[in-house]
Amino acid sequence: FVTRPRMSVLRYSGVKKVTRLPPRSAVVAFSAAQVYALAELVRRQRGGAAVVLGALSPRTRNAQVAMYQAGEVDYLVATDAIGMGLNMDIDHVAFAGTDKFDGRRMRALAPAELAQIAGRAGRAMNDGTFGTTADQRELDPDLVEAIESHRFDQLRNIYWRNSDLDFSSVHALKQTLARPAPAPGLIRARRAEDEQALIQLLDDAAVRDRATAPERLRLLWEVCRVPDFQKVMTDAHAQLLTTLYLHLTGSAGRLPTDWLAGQVGRLDRTEGDIDALTQRIAQIRTWTYVSHHADWLAEAGHWQNRTRAIEDKLSDALHDRLTQRFVDKSTAHLMKKLKETPELLAAVTGAGDVIVEGQVVGHLKGFRYDPAGLPEGPAGRAVAAAAGRALRGEIKRRLRRLESAADDAFALVDVSGPDAGIVTWAGAPVARLVKGDDPMRPAVRVLTSDQVEPPARRRIAGRITAWFAAHLDEVFRDLRALGQASLAGAAKGLVFRLGETAGSLPRRQADEQLALLDKAQRRALKAAGVKIGRQTVFLPALVKPRPAALRGFLWCLWQDRKPVPPPAPGRVSLPAGRLPAAYWEQVGYRRFGGLVLRIDMVERVATQAWRLLQGQPDGFVIAPELLSLAGCGVDEMTKVLEGLGFRAMSAEDGPRFRPPKRPAQGKKSAVRGSSKTARNKQGAKKAASSGAVDPNSPFAKLKDMVGA
Repeated sequence: FVTRPRMSVLRYSGVKKVTRLPPRSAVVAFSAAQVYALAELVRRQRGGAAVVLGALSPRTRNAQVAMYQAGEVDYLVATDAIGMGLNMDIDHVAFAGTDKFDGRRMRALAPAELAQIAGRAGRAMNDGTFGTTADQRELDPDLVEAIESHRFDQLRNIYWRNSDLDFSSVHALKQTLARPAPAPGLIRARRAEDEQALIQLLDDAAVRDRATAPERLRLLWEVCRVPDFQKVMTDAHAQLLTTLYLHLTGSAGRLPTDWLAGQVGRLDRTEGDIDALTQRIAQIRTWTYVSHHADWLAEAGHWQNRTRAIEDKLSDALHDRLTQRFVDKSTAHLMKKLKETPELLAAVTGAGDVIVEGQVVGHLKGFRYDPAGLPEGPAGRAVAAAAGRALRGEIKRRLRRLESAADDAFALVDVSGPDAGIVTWAGAPVARLVKGDDPMRPAVRVLTSDQVEPPARRRIAGRITAWFAAHLDEVFRDLRALGQASLAGAAKGLVFRLGETAGSLPRRQADEQLALLDKAQRRALKAAGVKIGRQTVFLPALVKPRPAALRGFLWCLWQDRKPVPPPAPGRVSLPAGRLPAAYWEQVGYRRFGGLVLRIDMVERVATQAWRLLQGQPDGFVIAPELLSLAGCGVDEMTKVLEGLGFRAMSAEDGPRFRPPKRPAQGKKSAVRGSSKTARNKQGAKKAASSGAVDPNSPFAKLKDMVGA
């Protein structure tokens, strides 16, 4: 017995969460699924881990170990495959479990097995520690003491299997394999994979018929000893061994070259996930083993090189897949930097990318910061702190630029859809207009992140508010110019009414002011851009698409309605849908049943209808020019004409339309009408002189724009 005393101390450190393990730790689990889950957790929290399993090829395993040894990652997640043959710089071993499946059943690991794995920590003159993860119970104190002092029960038995086999017959071979141990302390080993394979192959009649001579039986045993690197315990391996034996006992006495090339060639591909590559590596390792039986195949050297090259290529691909899945290089780099300096270098590029130690960790768009997949754990907190320092300086600089920016640097993105009300600065969204205390002065909601302090938000909101006031002045400049025109009396009262409705007013609502206008006032209004039509009093400039769209947006905002797309430019009529008549009036259209007609076109239709009445005492029929003006059908035009007051009468050639009824002109009614007109004139004069405005109108505040 040769002893190797340990030169360092191994101590138990209790339970720790996987995310709290110190650097240079190995986490040990006993299933591939658990290893992968733990490695994924370490990747998210600490940047990544090397992975070692028994199913990996030696080349892949060595590449993963080299990555850990080089310090590219500080953690290793492995099965008990690290317990033998691997010497690494591990300071702590954490057990994620203490039970394993041994091929037949789940069993608890023996103290000596736990000690063998825990002993990977420390080594040479460096002390080490071992413990369990939070999902695993505390180790028994007696077990801990045994591992620390390296004192275990003596071995009382050793597994043994007979190596002196008799190949004279199948029966003799089975008998020698089943021979009992020859001495006390030796226990016959349980049936191994090669013995199980032998029993399976002998169930095949073709194999039994050929395994008669000692040489054939010895060959059968050699074939049964071809290892199953997949360890999946299926019939596929037994079928492969049967095929190998039948080929080797055929007329050629060797494996057919074409068949062997097909078996090996189908494995020469590197696509697929980790499991697919692992299975291919296991299969090619079987053929590598076969290729080293020189008498089984022609050109054995060629096949040895071929299978080894494929195994190396697959192993390298598997190492890359494991690294891609379980190593976040950016987080690993940040964790390495954190060990060197407590503060990470961070900056914000001109394009808004937030960079920490060369890694893009988010984007600053306007004043809103969107982090991009920050790591978890200490690295994530350190990155967030570094990004915050860079953001504070950049936000101050942007705030100064925003406050000094010219008005043309701002824009209202849209007046309908998901971006309705978004205000941009230099192309970046910085605020959204929402309902305020005044229909013409929406509130400003600044689009920011937590990095922007409340005082800065108020400054941003103040600048956007000032810009939007100027924007309204520019879009509604004709209305503002009207307010500054030299008008007096009833004309001035009419201007107030137009201010209430943002530039258009059904004529019936302005009759009182219109009745008081003299010719000079009418000429002054016309010179100021006001059109007094048969149906509407309006500013034609505010019926154009841009101001009309803004009027509709502000109305929807004030009415707590979702903004809707404005009518397309050039459309004179369109279906009314479910929108109320008040909305259509705001965007310069009038509703007639299920149709809306632009108000300037309403004037043209009304004018044309009165022309058609001339010389037609029995009324007029709908002419093509009416349909052409409104862009609608006969039924829709009937609704329009009825809405204008014309009366439809049945006739042989279709409905004929007569003028609206006039009010009765009797003496008494005339007196009453005269009295009423006088009162209306007095009211209109009073309204005109006082500038009275309907306070319930959503556009009452336009009086502030048109002025007194």
